[in-house]
Amino acid sequence: MRNLWLFFLRYYAFFLFLALEAFAIVLMVNNNSYHSASYFNSANAISADVFSKVADAKTFINLQTVNDSLSKENARLLNLLFSSPYSNSVKRVVVGDSTSQRRYTYIEAKVVNNSVKNRNNYLTLDRGSLQGVKPKMGVICGNGIVGTVKDVNEHFCTVISFLHKDSKISARLNSTKDYGSLVWEGLNPRFAQLKDIPTHVKVKLGDSVTTTGYSQKFPENIFVGRVVKCDLKSGDNFYNIEVALSTSFSTLRYVYIVEDNFAEELSNLESKEVEK
Repeated sequence: MRNLWLFFLRYYAFFLFLALEAFAIVLMVNNNSYHSASYFNSANAISADVFSKVADAKTFINLQTVNDSLSKENARLLNLLFSSPYSNSVKRVVVGDSTSQRRYTYIEAKVVNNSVKNRNNYLTLDRGSLQGVKPKMGVICGNGIVGTVKDVNEHFCTVISFLHKDSKISARLNSTKDYGSLVWEGLNPRFAQLKDIPTHVKVKLGDSVTTTGYSQKFPENIFVGRVVKCDLKSGDNFYNIEVALSTSFSTLRYVYIVEDNFAEELSNLESKEVEK
């Protein structure tokens, strides 16, 4: 305390100067309209800038909550898509039944682990059996396909990424409706190959590729990517079509697990055909 008093006594002239300077500025601002306006305009500008920076910081801190909210809202909107309902109406001569039953429902999930650099890649999601997740369910994102659920426990599930040697998805060219198998050959996570498209089909560069809906994993018309290359080797009866994938696997954060409400019914029916 003694040193503090000695410090003030030693530099009292400097502190007195600062006090008188501040007092003079106050008198000038209070008694001069021009300086008063300039001061308050500058003060307001500085305050607005500070408040803007604080608001930006709060927005950044709350991004996690905002993203979670948007993810849930997107899942709700997916459930309202026209492709989700399954119509069981039957045209009859006299009576027409216009009721419908929803075929697909969507479960929002967050990616907690992901790989893209291996030949066989997997994801881990924060949804499990408690949320209704089951093996073999399809997984999509806002931009396209992601993969297929493999193993499930109460709170988490693993997903076989489309970037896997065993992944194969039924997909078609949007312009001609011809379909084939979309596979990943393990070279680049941004590109896949569409197989089994015969040579008589007129393939257009830039044509969109979508899911066919023939499997129980993915609804029809889920966007997959665009044709960027089409080759034909001598003697082949099918094109080798390269597709630029719409899904950015390296930046996946939120996805949607697709539940086909008729999956069990369809599997039971098809298994009977196999047994014959």
